[in-house]
Amino acid sequence: MTRNLYTVFIGLFFFAVTDLIAQEDMLALFGKDEKQTTEYTYATFKTSRVVYGQSVENPASGNMLFLVQHNFGAINSGAYELFGLDQANIRLGFEYGINDLFSVGIGRSTYEKTIDGFVKAKILRQSTGAQNMPLTVSYVGSMVVKSLKWENTTRNNYFSSRLAYVHQILVARKFSNAFSFQLTPTLIHKNLVATTDDKNTSFACGFGGRYKLTQRTSLNAEYFYYPDNQTTMDRTDVISVGFDIETGGHVFQLHISNADAMFDRAFISETTGSWGKGDIYFGFNISRAFVIRKPKEFRK
Repeated sequence: MTRNLYTVFIGLFFFAVTDLIAQEDMLALFGKDEKQTTEYTYATFKTSRVVYGQSVENPASGNMLFLVQHNFGAINSGAYELFGLDQANIRLGFEYGINDLFSVGIGRSTYEKTIDGFVKAKILRQSTGAQNMPLTVSYVGSMVVKSLKWENTTRNNYFSSRLAYVHQILVARKFSNAFSFQLTPTLIHKNLVATTDDKNTSFACGFGGRYKLTQRTSLNAEYFYYPDNQTTMDRTDVISVGFDIETGGHVFQLHISNADAMFDRAFISETTGSWGKGDIYFGFNISRAFVIRKPKEFRK
């Protein structure tokens, strides 16, 4: 079922893209206005995350984005834990836009006391006019460090064993003012895995979308497919749904998911929660932008 859903999603996405490119090529036959300018698409997504996963959006040049990601415990933990509200898992992060195409970020999670850092670069930008580009394409490269104390202190433990790396290509299109879709092929490398049957390097593919409900609200959803033959862990694929509210200075997102962790290595390849068993985590993201460096045209 999961594999069939995965194939259908890819087929629909590339069929839509091929059709759009063909339409744009046909329009080009009618001539090109020499005075035409390039109009770049903006706000494919409202912030740098779809729900948990990275989106093609970067902080504006010179802006610092402060991101608070908070998950409560599983809803099926029962009344004694107030259905998860007595528990908390938090990630605090900072992202900085070096320019319009390149940004860097760092974060720290309570989940396994993990520190993560990443770079994000736009390779292509969706645009119309003098230059027609149907897609926005970005690259994200991240490194995570697990800082938990070693469980077994009698063996040789190496710092390199704490490290893992994630590489992603984000391919997105804003189909209309209301609807955006993103495909996220992902490679994960862990220096240390649980058993010799687990693969150090594994692959996944994410699908995410945004549907704008009003001028300041939207419904977001994402799914990550991770083939089972890459790990011995009894894990499940991640499905997350979020509701975004823009309030001017910041974006507030309520979300539910079967994943507890909020950084790529963990929620893509190590999620064990099941929607069918009630392993559902309710939480929120808050992103607040601060201007650190004003653009040159606004400087005095």
